Amino acid sequence: MKTLSWRGLNDVINTLSEEEVFSLLEQERIQGKRLSMLQRLHQRYNTLRVARERIELLQEARNP
Repeated sequence: MKTLSWRGLNDVINTLSEEEVFSLLEQERIQGKRLSMLQRLHQRYNTLRVARERIELLQEARNP
């Protein structure tokens, strides 16, 4: 995915999957290194990751 502006990121960030956000985060860590972008991508990645992990934990609890 190409480098996004702040406005471009805000337009698409809620439609991206966990993998896509992680990919953008890694790309930003290597190329852009913009503090605000790193923080926003990390925040969104963690939100998606926690939601996935919570679902996995709840499924284990229901299906021992």
